[in-house]
Amino acid sequence: MTDSKRIAFLGGGNMAEAIIRGLIREDTAAELMIAEISAERRDYLTRSYPNAQVLESAADTAAWGDVVILSVKPQQSAAVLSGIKQIVTPDKLIVSIMAGVRSASIEEALGSGARVVRVMPNTPALVGAGATAICSGSCATAGDLDRVEAIFARTGLVVRVDEKQMDAVTGLSGSGPAYVFTFIEALSDAGVKNGLSRDVSAKLAVQTVLGAARMLAETGEHPAQLREKVTSPGGTTIAGLHVLENGCFRGTIMDAVEAATVRSKELAGK
Repeated sequence: MTDSKRIAFLGGGNMAEAIIRGLIREDTAAELMIAEISAERRDYLTRSYPNAQVLESAADTAAWGDVVILSVKPQQSAAVLSGIKQIVTPDKLIVSIMAGVRSASIEEALGSGARVVRVMPNTPALVGAGATAICSGSCATAGDLDRVEAIFARTGLVVRVDEKQMDAVTGLSGSGPAYVFTFIEALSDAGVKNGLSRDVSAKLAVQTVLGAARMLAETGEHPAQLREKVTSPGGTTIAGLHVLENGCFRGTIMDAVEAATVRSKELAGK
């Protein structure tokens, strides 16, 4: 394991679980503790991750951790930060995955000198295929960023951005898996409508998206170039693309990303 040492999660929801599973997959010796207020969820986490300690107390969990990951809902941030303020010492690195909550707000709540790195991961971290953006608060060091990048690199791709770009990251890759899942569901439904079995249609839809994404990642070509290679004059693909253009497909996706970006700003009170 890297020098991340003890990693404490304040909140054991779906996003925290995705990160935890990614960490455990890459390092079975990872020292993890999770604070979760829901008794039912604590029971689930205890059964699912026997190597992690699961508690109810956020304060006790924060006191234990060297790296403290804030993985509660943004609306719960004020209460959680107030509860750990006296525990957060300068030697602890605070990592926030809370959408829309600025590092300055966290620093203000915890007191001067708090070392904060803000992170926006996404749920494919669960299978080691996450897309994560990180940025530094005012007191975090270059070494802190390196440390956080090493942790999240175990769950997939990590990029560094300026904090002013984090709302756009939230709208694109943070919320993006939901857009892709909806697209795959629609492809599968279309196959069923046109005579394919549900099983065959679902498998083809998933593999089509997976394969297309892999082509983009491995060839480095622009999406438009790869699209042109599929699109023969007067063929089936251009007929389908015409319908997508008439339905404002690209514009709708852009609007969805923008709406999620705006909501992220609203959560931050911007």
